[in-house]
Amino acid sequence: MSSPVSGAIGTPRVRVDAEQKVAGHAPYAMEHEVAEPAYVFVVGARIARGRVSEIDTAAAVADPDVLTVLTHENAPRLASDEDKELWILQSPEVGYRGQIVAAVIAASSEAARHGAEALEITYEAEEHEAELDPDGELYKPETVNPELPTDTEVGDFGAAWAAAPVKVERTYTTPMEHNNPMEPHASTAAWDGGGITIYDSTQGVHPTRATIAETFGIDLDDVRVIAPYVGGGFGSKGTAHSNVIVACMAAKALAGRPVRFSVTRQQMFAFTGYRTPTIQRIRLGAEPDGKLTAISHDAIEQTARIKEFAEQTAVPSRMMYAAPHRRTSHRLAELDVPVPSWMRAPGECPGMFAPEVAMDELAIECGIDPVELRIRNEPEVEPESGLPFSSRNLVACLREGAERFGWAERDPEPRARREGDWLYGTGVASSTYPVHRMPGTSARITRTADGYLVEIGAADIGTGAWTVLGQIAADALGADVDEVEVQIGDTLRPKASVAGGSSGTATWGTAIVRTAEKLRSEHGDEPAEGTSAEAEAEENEDDEKFAMHAFGAQFAEVKVNAYTGEIRIPRMVGIFAAGRIVNPRTARSQFIGAMTMGIGMALMEESVLDPRSGHVVTHDLAEYHVPTNADIQSIEVDWIAEEDKHVNPMGTKGIGEIGIVGAAAAIANAAFHATGLRIRDLPITSDKLLR
Repeated sequence: MSSPVSGAIGTPRVRVDAEQKVAGHAPYAMEHEVAEPAYVFVVGARIARGRVSEIDTAAAVADPDVLTVLTHENAPRLASDEDKELWILQSPEVGYRGQIVAAVIAASSEAARHGAEALEITYEAEEHEAELDPDGELYKPETVNPELPTDTEVGDFGAAWAAAPVKVERTYTTPMEHNNPMEPHASTAAWDGGGITIYDSTQGVHPTRATIAETFGIDLDDVRVIAPYVGGGFGSKGTAHSNVIVACMAAKALAGRPVRFSVTRQQMFAFTGYRTPTIQRIRLGAEPDGKLTAISHDAIEQTARIKEFAEQTAVPSRMMYAAPHRRTSHRLAELDVPVPSWMRAPGECPGMFAPEVAMDELAIECGIDPVELRIRNEPEVEPESGLPFSSRNLVACLREGAERFGWAERDPEPRARREGDWLYGTGVASSTYPVHRMPGTSARITRTADGYLVEIGAADIGTGAWTVLGQIAADALGADVDEVEVQIGDTLRPKASVAGGSSGTATWGTAIVRTAEKLRSEHGDEPAEGTSAEAEAEENEDDEKFAMHAFGAQFAEVKVNAYTGEIRIPRMVGIFAAGRIVNPRTARSQFIGAMTMGIGMALMEESVLDPRSGHVVTHDLAEYHVPTNADIQSIEVDWIAEEDKHVNPMGTKGIGEIGIVGAAAAIANAAFHATGLRIRDLPITSDKLLR
């Protein structure tokens, strides 16, 4: 095979979809042209647990623009109740506040909303429980996401902890957080006879297709899902939620007339997923020189009574640092709340906050520089599995980051630097995220008059898949990248995995490389026009031989107003070891975006749930705060050149999620260094700093 050509892997290409997006020509889920669409507006339950006893629809249907009202009494019947989250409008039972109990379909969005307001719904409320209490009833799930052991123990933690000369035992908490992509969850759907076509804002057209087919009891071939452009997801669109089912129900009820359904910003805090709150107990035992002898990480989270979701919060502590004795556990509280779901770097993001702040506390106990402490505890192999790392360049990230950040100039004493009313501090934390490659993904490549057509049912949620997949294909085909046309986001394309778990480029790229290899082996380096090949991304045999992770180091500077407690982040530096970087331009954007989201996690993001009603009271972007331009100053990103032949044919590791991991911990550690106040409960707000 010829060597890579200009514009292929490693070149900072401009996104191929950039012009369409900037000009407003890229159609999102609610913008695809269909004839005479109707509109859906849903009503959420006003109780946290109980049942709907009566729904009076008379006032709503009296409006001539209201076409119909779907309730549990007349909604299309679903075929499968295996997923209780999707078992919508099938019974009067209410499992959480905000659960969809009615859907109004009208000729306009205004009429649908007006009709929804006219519904009179009576409930029979039951006692509910909606508050995460570590002293309440907890249970041990069979596994944690995706299918990992719930609890693990290596060595004898109890004895090692008792004998440790230096101990840190602390409890840390992270709050409920909600995914807030710019494009809300939205669908345009049309049912034609026995089949349905749906333009959906989804992270995976093929997984969504499978969910719709199973839920409605129809063949896969009768479902087409299209999503060429998606306005963000952060995990919340990685799994189909009840809004997708309601859109399909409404389309079926109208028997041919297309419908549009966009979840409101407020409703996104009810039934489209969220990051579960966590309570994490960390115990670190060490020698006086900082060498860890014992690690324990016990996580408590919440799940919904109607469906289990077990976040893998403590899993990073199984592999991050060397220690001969370690123990991890997960326990769930089953509550009358919406179902938690994926949010950027699930498990690793909240699960690295607690141990990375604890490492900072251990560094202080031992009188050791926090960077040096992490380097001293670098493992030679993955601690729990004993497998060698396919590549592990955390130490290189820490050293390079320290150099770029100017860490050597740091005075280790808290409150050592003050400029006027502002106290300055610096902090560090490590990042990690596993390398994933999903099974069952295929690609098709066809030689055309102008070059090559690459087809794969992938989804671009703003990460640059349209662009980087063309670069990977050009590299594998020995072609110029401008000769490659990529088509994604449609179930008419070969089956592809979800855009999640930082697995997209690794999985889809592998399928494209294998297809290119097949095309060239069967038809030569210059195949004739019209020839094509299709191949599947095989399972990685090295998964059983190596531990595969990406790593990084986050450095943060904060300033805190000594009188008001206002906290700002003047600068951050992130250095990552994430395999081969396909497109430096889009990669840098991904890292910066993730670190920005980490600033939000550290300082702002918190969904406040009133346990008396089960209602998330901060249910819009006026009260649920996320960073804006004014909050972000200097963020510097770079990466270590890393070749890893074991992860996939391209040598890539995922980059979409690792950038948020460790960011909040670095900021929390910097806030302590600035003020001398240790905040262990996110977010770090002014009231906590003034306390």
